[in-house]
Amino acid sequence: MSKHFFLAKPIDMSTGFKDFFDTIGLTGAGLVTKGIAAIIVVIALRMLMQLSGDPQGALKKGSMAVGTLFVAVVLALYGDTLFSTVTQAKG
Repeated sequence: MSKHFFLAKPIDMSTGFKDFFDTIGLTGAGLVTKGIAAIIVVIALRMLMQLSGDPQGALKKGSMAVGTLFVAVVLALYGDTLFSTVTQAKG
């Protein structure tokens, strides 16, 4: 029996970050949209943490925070598709 146990085949990463992002399935633009979505999630969570004791104001701020979370989820899931249509302009 062999002493070496390989979990994955070797991958040539000689061209640097491009190879790395190709192996995880992200492009540079995809990584940026995921980063922006993560920042929006942090902002929305902070909005949820700062809800006031006033029921009407808390409902208003809470609904804005939930809407912000929804935008972040849509951006994380479909952001690379949405922004790829902007860069392929035909003129």
